[in-house]
Amino acid sequence: MDVMSELQPIFRDVFDDDKLIITNETSAANIDAWDSLAHIRLVSAVQKHFGVRFSLGELKDLKNAGDMARLIAKKLEK
Repeated sequence: MDVMSELQPIFRDVFDDDKLIITNETSAANIDAWDSLAHIRLVSAVQKHFGVRFSLGELKDLKNAGDMARLIAKKLEK
């Protein structure tokens, strides 16, 4: 499973941008619409799509989309 390719449409939906292309380095600093509310919507949509749950500690450690993809992949391996 390519987690990053599955994250792409989720990011596009949450940030309402059909042209958004995410990379491992994509972060709140790269997306103008990424505020605290959008962050909550993103985390919620990702958890629902992949059937995973993130702890507050895990969320705090996420710096970019690549970190999120790696954490999802790790959770899906279990």
